Amino acid sequence: MKFTLSWLKDHLDTEASLEEICARLTMIGLEVEDVDDKAAFKPFVIARVISAEQHPNADKLKVLKVDTGSGEPVQVVCGAPNARKGLVGAFAAPGTYVPGIDVTLSVGNIRGVESRGMMCSEKELEISDDHTGIIDLAEDAPLGASYAAYAGLDDPVIEINLTPNRPDCTSVHGIARDLAASGLGTLKTKPAPSFSVEGETPVKVRLDLGDDRHLCPGFALRLVRGVRNGPSPAWMRQRLTAIGLRPINALVDITNYLTFDQGRPLHVFDAAKVSGNLTVRRAKEGEKVLALDTREYTLSPANVVIADEDGVESIGGVMGGEHSGCDEATTDVLIESALWDPMNIAKTGRSLGIITDARYRFERGVDPEYMVPGLERATELVLQLCGGTAAKLDVVGYEGHTPKIVDFPVSEVKRLTGLDVSSEESVSILEKLGFGVAGSGERFRVTVPSWRPDVDGKADLVEEVMRIHGVDNIVAAALPSHKAVNGKILTTLQIRTRQARRALASRGMLEAVTWSFISEDQARLFGGGQPALKLANPIAADMSDMRPSLLPGLLTAAQRNADKGYGDVAIFEVSGTYEGDTPDTQRRVAGGVRRGTASLTGAGRLWSNAAKGGGKPVDVFDAKADAIAVLEACSVPMGNVQFEAGGPAWYHPGRSGTIKLGPKIVLGAFGEFHPKTLDALDVSGPIAGFEIYVDAMPEPKKKTTRTKPALELSPFQAVKRDFAFVVDKTVEAAAIARAASGADRKLVTGVNVFDVFEGSSLGEGKKSIAIEVTIQPVERTLTDEDFEALTARIVANVAKSTGGVLRA
Repeated sequence: MKFTLSWLKDHLDTEASLEEICARLTMIGLEVEDVDDKAAFKPFVIARVISAEQHPNADKLKVLKVDTGSGEPVQVVCGAPNARKGLVGAFAAPGTYVPGIDVTLSVGNIRGVESRGMMCSEKELEISDDHTGIIDLAEDAPLGASYAAYAGLDDPVIEINLTPNRPDCTSVHGIARDLAASGLGTLKTKPAPSFSVEGETPVKVRLDLGDDRHLCPGFALRLVRGVRNGPSPAWMRQRLTAIGLRPINALVDITNYLTFDQGRPLHVFDAAKVSGNLTVRRAKEGEKVLALDTREYTLSPANVVIADEDGVESIGGVMGGEHSGCDEATTDVLIESALWDPMNIAKTGRSLGIITDARYRFERGVDPEYMVPGLERATELVLQLCGGTAAKLDVVGYEGHTPKIVDFPVSEVKRLTGLDVSSEESVSILEKLGFGVAGSGERFRVTVPSWRPDVDGKADLVEEVMRIHGVDNIVAAALPSHKAVNGKILTTLQIRTRQARRALASRGMLEAVTWSFISEDQARLFGGGQPALKLANPIAADMSDMRPSLLPGLLTAAQRNADKGYGDVAIFEVSGTYEGDTPDTQRRVAGGVRRGTASLTGAGRLWSNAAKGGGKPVDVFDAKADAIAVLEACSVPMGNVQFEAGGPAWYHPGRSGTIKLGPKIVLGAFGEFHPKTLDALDVSGPIAGFEIYVDAMPEPKKKTTRTKPALELSPFQAVKRDFAFVVDKTVEAAAIARAASGADRKLVTGVNVFDVFEGSSLGEGKKSIAIEVTIQPVERTLTDEDFEALTARIVANVAKSTGGVLRA
């Protein structure tokens, strides 16, 4: 939202400086993003041409002597047709930047004649598009004075960043109201428009929206006859130009001006170009309109339009049509002021790709009670600037505004903000902002004004009191300390999320942040795509569904890196996935992928890998190691963790695994990806990944009070024994390791698989798995009989669990 300082002071009686106004705006929540103090105009001064001679070497050039009011006359070569002796205009000396031609002047030599500056046209100063001649001022203009100050071009432009919940401050008047409430001046109230009315408005309006009357809750229309549509006055053109709008003609400029001045978008139709009466309706499928931006738009029933008997004349609340636009030949004009549904305006603007100042205001919510007064104000300006006679106003559909009433205990200000604001001050602030306050003591009934659709409850009223009283008055206070040193502040899930990130980063992986939205095809590929997870209003066609897995985003990110020459990628993400549209179906997942040679055992073109022909491609074991690292970092009891062959359909069936805690709790899966999955995602190369469900890990058991030291070292020597078991090929090595560990939990402290052998000597469908068992005595040195008994238990446990027999 942009406005000039003088424009603001039309609505605010204040002696505050520009710096004070900007500081106060930011303090009350209207953050100032930029201030253009028009420094670029300061070098231009008023000068008089004291002689104008023909250039000796050019028919269309003249050599001027210019009095700048500061000493000796200056010689300037000029090609303007109106350059003459006695002309008073705007002069730019060497070293001046001229914005209209994007040039910094220097002393020049034009056809053999030195030129020390230039006399400027309005286009060269970006005042207008007129470049037919240099600026021609009144003869009594003060020589040497600032041209910008003389012409009113030194008006600073302030730009504020509005949050979407403040539609009332999309107008200069609304901003002035907030500043006045903060004590920085007095709000000016203009008298109500007063003009004579003759006759009826012959064009009638019909709202043909069926049960969807909310799409256009009100429509006001007035005919003004006999207007003269020329340029708007200089003050209006200057203000519009200052905020980045191009002046067009008086009728159009009036509507643009009131859009910013009062926050009331309007539209003007050339009455002679309107055929019959107007109808507000849904557009027909495929119906087209040529809009004021000279682009043709194809409409649908989702768009609300204003149409006459010949077709669409305007896209309601967004942009008018070119056909009925006003030009210099317009003599009769229809002024329209309507209310539109904010959601429909936002969807229409987005679907058609149209961004206008009207859409910006309507999709945030305009003041419904200003629909008619806004049209009255526009009529007054049209009569003042263009003349004519106003007809009677027609209003259709509007049933009035029912204000919200909020019960407001003043004590909430102290409770929510810590500020000690008296009841009197709270009431005063709300009343200055336009709220109606009734009651006494510590509890009031507050009537919300029609221009504040963002205020719904008492917390919103507290916010109003807080920002006007002064956010800077809130005293900084430290959070209360936790009761115990190193006490638990974060939840278990938060702690495990942090631990998972650190563990994966320590393994050389880089953290990625991918979109939570993916395409429907990708969602279905990874077990999603349910209707409940489709977005009602996706930002793009390929972001239509909430992701059921982190892997689609990570895989495509790895491929994008590969496409740019970074083929060896190891990335991870710890974030949310979605199995349904309820809070309990959102999961916290740690996932990662490795591509190319980005494994821990080999990485790219290292000299140490030269003998191997390069780095080792990633495989299922790299993904498994990453998954185990996450589990260990999250303090999952690894002795209870089971690994099963095979995983979800997006993994290679023979190169993947599923991780479980006991027979029921699935902790995650890992593996190399199925070729069909990679083809569907257009991903290539050696690539493996994993996902661990952080929220599936059970809460850690509470630690019991220890009477012994935390670190207990046995004074006895550990012993290692090797075993080789012949089992069926379908038996997993992990099953043998678990069975061996279970033979004696106290003595067996480690089991390691060190060999797998298959051969005809073992028999059809058989294999040999060799394990190394670490035995750690604790209480005494073990005898041969102890070892034999333990060995027998290990062999018996393996035989019972897997059917394995000790290899001869």
